[in-house]
Amino acid sequence: MFTGLSAFPLTPVTARGVDEQGFTKILARLTAARVDSLGVLGSTGSYAYLSREQRKRSATLACQVAGEIPVMVCVGAISTDAVLHLAEDAQSAGAAALLLPAMSYQPLRDEEVYALFETVTRHASVPVCVYDNPRTTHFRFADELLGQLSSLKGIRSIKIPGVPDTPIAAAERVAALRQHLRPDVTLGISGDASAGLGLNAGCEVWYSVCGGIFPETAKQITQAAAINDAERVTALTHRLQPLWDLFRKHGGSIRVIAAAAGILGLTDADCLPRPLLPLSAAEVAEVAAVMAALDLK
Repeated sequence: MFTGLSAFPLTPVTARGVDEQGFTKILARLTAARVDSLGVLGSTGSYAYLSREQRKRSATLACQVAGEIPVMVCVGAISTDAVLHLAEDAQSAGAAALLLPAMSYQPLRDEEVYALFETVTRHASVPVCVYDNPRTTHFRFADELLGQLSSLKGIRSIKIPGVPDTPIAAAERVAALRQHLRPDVTLGISGDASAGLGLNAGCEVWYSVCGGIFPETAKQITQAAAINDAERVTALTHRLQPLWDLFRKHGGSIRVIAAAAGILGLTDADCLPRPLLPLSAAEVAEVAAVMAALDLK
C-alpha cells in the first residue's frame, strides 16, 4: 500500500463534534476516484485536536467507506501508552497501516524516539509509516535515526516533509537518505509543493493533502510518475502553484482545504476544530477562484 497516491482527507469538525456526514462525503469522493490508499487523521485530519473516541469512530468510518482501498491511520499522541491505545483502536477498526509521528511536550532525544517506534512496532500487527513532520511536532529526524528505525521489521515507509527545490538537489537528498534505509522501506513525499520534485527524485508515494480533496488532480501526477514521465510530473505540479501559494499564505494547508470542502458542499463552511478559525469570506472567494481557474477535481 505504500506506493502511488495516498490521499489525506480533512476531518471536518463543528461545534457538535466530528461532522461524520461531511467526513463520509469526503471519503466517498476519494474512494470514487480510486486513490491507492487513504491516510486518515493526519495533520490535516486534525488528530491532535480529537479525543480517543472521536479518533476511533473516525477510523472506523474511514475503513467502512474505503472498502478495498487500504487505510492508514495516524496514532500520534504525547505518551507512549496513549499511542498504544490508539494503535489498538485503529487496528480494531480495520486499519491496514499506522502512521506514527514523534510527539512530546518535552523535547525528545533520538533514543527516546527509537524506543517509541520499537515499542509500537512490537505491539502492532500492521506495518508502520514514520511521520516526519517537524513543522507540527518540532522533532526533526536525522538520517541516521531513520536508518535505525528502518531496521525495525514493522517499519515499511517514511513520510518525509519535502525535498530541496531543484531536481539535482532533490535527487541527491533522496539518494542520500536511501543509503540509510532497508531496501524494502519506501519513501513518500508529503510537502505538496515538493511533490513533483520528490516523485521525480524517486519517492514511491505521494502522501497528499491535495489528493485528500482533489483526488483526480493529484492522480494525474502520480500516474505520470508511475510511467517515469518526469516532464509531465513537473508540468502538472507547476500548474498547481497558485494552490501551493494559498497554502503558504494561510500558514499551511488545513484552512485552505477546509474552505475548499465547504465550497464543494461537502462540509459546513466552518469545519475546523477550535482554536483554528475558518478563512474570511474574501479569502474563501480567493480559494474558490483558484479552484475554478485550475479546474481542481
